Amino acid sequence: MINELINEMVDAGVHYGHQTKKWNPQMKPYLMKDKGGIYIINLEQTVKCLDKASDFLTGLASKGKKILFVGCKRQAQEAVREAAEATKQYYVNHRWLGGMLTNMSTVKKSIERLKWLEGLEKSPEFKSISKKEFAALTREMHKLQRNLQGIRSMDGLPDALVIVDSARESIAVAEARRLNIPIVALVDSNADPSIVDYPIPANDDSVRSIRIILQNLVDSVVVGRKG
Repeated sequence: MINELINEMVDAGVHYGHQTKKWNPQMKPYLMKDKGGIYIINLEQTVKCLDKASDFLTGLASKGKKILFVGCKRQAQEAVREAAEATKQYYVNHRWLGGMLTNMSTVKKSIERLKWLEGLEKSPEFKSISKKEFAALTREMHKLQRNLQGIRSMDGLPDALVIVDSARESIAVAEARRLNIPIVALVDSNADPSIVDYPIPANDDSVRSIRIILQNLVDSVVVGRKG
């Protein structure tokens, strides 16, 4: 089973890290020798880390806890949304707004604003709004939908974050750490694995690599929810 998973990971390019000049020394335990100036990630370590993270998420899901999936880079956006929807959890996949965790009262106000904008056409105020104003409000609504759609029903802080590319999503990592919220994250050879609770060494630039890791985590959450 482990060999089968490693073969799937090789096919998906999970083992390809960044150029050696971009590496983070904290990743040394998870890396093999470089190949053509690119670090190769040790997939046996990836599987071990994935197992730990999966066990953690299964346990959380079995208690009905909330998980927030985060990944705003283009390669991760669809996979992050699909992972959250498959597990009936929450997601941020376009832009992490500063204070999403540490200043949730402001985020809740933005969600209320979004709901107001969505109901504007049916409200009494609609008749007094000019076409120009309505166009501007519509643009605002679309922007809020893009940024908040995945968390609009999240009542309170999540119990864990699952992050694609911890280096890129450094603000999300910092906010979760400040609030002692556990972090599961894909960490590439340029990331610092010591600042997340459950690092999973993996190529976080490939759509296929991201999908194979997230699918394993999704399966773990689904098992937990059924249990």
